[in-house]
Amino acid sequence: MNDQKFSRPNAETSVFGSEQMLQPAPTDRIPQHATTPEIAYQMVKDETFPQTQPRLNLATFVTTYMDRYATKLMNEAININYIDETEYPRVAVMTGRCINIMANLWNSPEKAQWKAGAVAIGSSEACMLGGVAAWLRWKEKRKAQGKPTDKPNFVISSAFQVVWEKFSQLWQIEMRTVPLTLEKPTLDPQEALKLCDENTICIVPIEGVTWTGMNDDVEALDKALDAFNQKTGYDIPIHVDAATGGYILPFLQPEVKWDFRLKWVLSISASGHKFGLVYPGLGWVVWKDKKYLPDVMAFSVNYLGANITQVGLNFSRPAAQILGQYYQFIRLGFEGYKAIQYNSMEVARYCHEQIGKMGPFTNYSKEVVNPLFIWYMKPEYAKNAKWTLYDLQAKLQQSGWMVPAYTLPEKMEDCVVMRLVFRQGMSRDMTDMLLGDLRAAVEELEKLEYPTQTRLAQDKGEKVKGKVFTHTHTGKPYNHH
Repeated sequence: MNDQKFSRPNAETSVFGSEQMLQPAPTDRIPQHATTPEIAYQMVKDETFPQTQPRLNLATFVTTYMDRYATKLMNEAININYIDETEYPRVAVMTGRCINIMANLWNSPEKAQWKAGAVAIGSSEACMLGGVAAWLRWKEKRKAQGKPTDKPNFVISSAFQVVWEKFSQLWQIEMRTVPLTLEKPTLDPQEALKLCDENTICIVPIEGVTWTGMNDDVEALDKALDAFNQKTGYDIPIHVDAATGGYILPFLQPEVKWDFRLKWVLSISASGHKFGLVYPGLGWVVWKDKKYLPDVMAFSVNYLGANITQVGLNFSRPAAQILGQYYQFIRLGFEGYKAIQYNSMEVARYCHEQIGKMGPFTNYSKEVVNPLFIWYMKPEYAKNAKWTLYDLQAKLQQSGWMVPAYTLPEKMEDCVVMRLVFRQGMSRDMTDMLLGDLRAAVEELEKLEYPTQTRLAQDKGEKVKGKVFTHTHTGKPYNHH
């Protein structure tokens, strides 16, 4: 439309009677003229209209529901920058209180009034901080011993979250992975120790593996590592990546020792915006004692009106999520968190049982230890099926559900699985609706006369739409030119 003919909207202009509704959304240039807030709001809102509703997104671990008071509180704090402690000193106090609460949930032995910890944008930054602290402690000790510091490494299972790959690349620290198998689906302590040497900065067990939902046995690792350190003279520590389990285990399995009760666990990271029940992004990292947090990780500035010291990769960050976390601690209390996590677990177990009864599928694990699980096609069923789990994902998405299909990590790439994450907001009734849609989708797929494109590609081991397929019978990748 010619710019000269363009009518500038005013307060009387109807949103859907405005000229903007006849224009394409801006793609590469800022619009020439301003518009009313109502029209701008509607245009942005319409961009998200075709998406899956957040509560039906069962692929994400991230919190998609908070009550209206939590949402109101966070919205009112959207303009507050956490780092500006001079202007917003009470936010810093609430941050310290949250760190104290989590440190005590994780059985910290530290007696200081304020426990050693830091807020992060998400569990990824929290993992980075835990890893950097371990690296700096190792580096300082090696320098004191007059030994080289150019070949650090850390050990983790092959089911690592991508942040650990980033950590390895960005800080040039070798990542040594312990492959998982269907027989050994979690980190094997003895296999982990085989990869350790004098350059190992830490071992990283995971509580709530992203790929499978399972927990590494940190107590068994700690026991084996204690014997290993005594034998070798090393002092290799443990950093627990508890992005999911850190907010599940304290409430539902407090007897399980995975935290600071164990000798070699020196730091723990978790995600406040997952089962901490806060909108993204929020993460936390806590150290067993302040002496394990290197002083060089704290940076100070004075240009905000006072001397402000901060531990973190980010400087400016939103305060709203911190207020949201503190609100949830006050609002729910221990029993409230326990009730929500219990319900999420029970709904997950119910769905796990129902899917396990379906003819085409088998569950990856016999039990559900976090509110998520994965399943795959029975091999004998998959041989003759004309469809794949990727087709099932597409069918469910047509009904509004986002249920991801993907291949497992190193050494298990031939296994395609689907995963469900049950967060606050997913009820038994909604789960029955999901199961109904899942059964209907399977019934429809089983009536196919010809194989789907993804099934044909899977038989060849080709790449289709970013997915890697393997030979159905051999499980070996198809190499084509």
